[in-house]
Amino acid sequence: MSDSPPGGIVVFSGGSAANSLVDVFNEVAEKKGAPLSYVIPVSDNGGSSSEIIRVIGGPGIGDVRSRLVRLIPPSHTAIRTLFNHRLQATPAPAHLEWLSIVEGTSPLWSSIAPPQRQLIRSMLNHLHLELLKRARPPHSTFNFQSASIGNMFLTGTRLFSGSFESAIYLLGVIGGVPEATAVIPAVNTNFSHHISAGLSNGTIITGQNAISHPSAPTALPDQIQQADLVDGAQFGDDGWDVDTGIEDASLPGSLPTLRQPNIAFSKSAEEPLPARIERIWYINPYGQEIRPAANPKAVETLRAAEAVVYSIGSLYTSIAPSLILRGVGDALVKTLGIRYKILILNGSLDRETGASAMGDASMGAVEFVEAIVRAGEQSRGGGNRNGSSAGQYVTHVIHLEGEETPSVDRGRLAGMGIECVRLYGRKGEDGKMRYDGKALKQALEAILGNRSVRFDRSRRNTLEH
Repeated sequence: MSDSPPGGIVVFSGGSAANSLVDVFNEVAEKKGAPLSYVIPVSDNGGSSSEIIRVIGGPGIGDVRSRLVRLIPPSHTAIRTLFNHRLQATPAPAHLEWLSIVEGTSPLWSSIAPPQRQLIRSMLNHLHLELLKRARPPHSTFNFQSASIGNMFLTGTRLFSGSFESAIYLLGVIGGVPEATAVIPAVNTNFSHHISAGLSNGTIITGQNAISHPSAPTALPDQIQQADLVDGAQFGDDGWDVDTGIEDASLPGSLPTLRQPNIAFSKSAEEPLPARIERIWYINPYGQEIRPAANPKAVETLRAAEAVVYSIGSLYTSIAPSLILRGVGDALVKTLGIRYKILILNGSLDRETGASAMGDASMGAVEFVEAIVRAGEQSRGGGNRNGSSAGQYVTHVIHLEGEETPSVDRGRLAGMGIECVRLYGRKGEDGKMRYDGKALKQALEAILGNRSVRFDRSRRNTLEH
């Protein structure tokens, strides 16, 4: 997975949602002969990543792993199956299944060649030894429930090599990920990076999981002050922090919301936010705002790019965490070689962009663009005081036509210097609109200058300018 020469395509995205478009991006990049790079945030603190962060520490690797595994070609199906595997959903059987994997007796190994098998097992056993060293039974032990083997491999390799990017490289090599495709963590770090969201009513929600799909109360009780937080704190039944004596990887005095496990949560049953999100920022373990710099490789890749794509996914927890990092806003605004900055609008609204509990209307395309501009300007030092226009961050909006899709005010977007491309998609099993891969590929190729593209107008997935 190499650095991008001039003319590359850079995709800002999270994990699972944009995975459905990976084949489209691959085909567009291959046709242009352009390198393709994905910039992925590391602020995820939900699912099995939360347990790794709690016990071992380190970045939220779930979205990076998800994209890497999605990029593994069919020729490496056995490797893909292993790294995509999750342990059982209850702790005791999950622990036994983990032991069968590290001991080499699991049927998952049967189709993997011995050299790869032994290398992967070495990294998993390195992590296993670390978990044993950190165990403090009966309370402070690792919960293997629903653990992702890909996440476990990346963590073991990161601990062994001391480098997150080395772990990404090794998984890519073992999995046969094409060299022209790069998966770049937005922050290259061995430490956890968490985010907070500020709402229009003054509420602050801490932690990505609590912002997107909470499994517990979304914010600290108002009565708790920073001085009240103690080492070993966790949430009690009433929301207050209680000293459980559990030893984990958190620093003394860390916010309880950042120390609680978030292994189980629902992406479908979402309560609306109390009010609309105004801003996302990074915090240290004590809840204070920090301004981390972007991974230098991400900034270098942007400076060598011809096109930037803001993919589908959670606007404030998948896209914004990469855009607000120092260096990203300047690269987007000042790199003259970036000719196309394309927002692929979500096909449906979610907790972050839908109507709020206090009556805020759902976000439309204009509000999506404004959020991207605010995030980029925040990267450059805050507010809109730099005088950047929306067109410096977004040149095109691709959107779907259908029920429950975000509204698109084409007139206002045109006034902002943004061109709209409308596609007719298809309904998924959940009734929400989905992009048709062929139509989206045609739209991207048309925008990127392949004027010879002939649109298939025999179906209702055609595009309209």
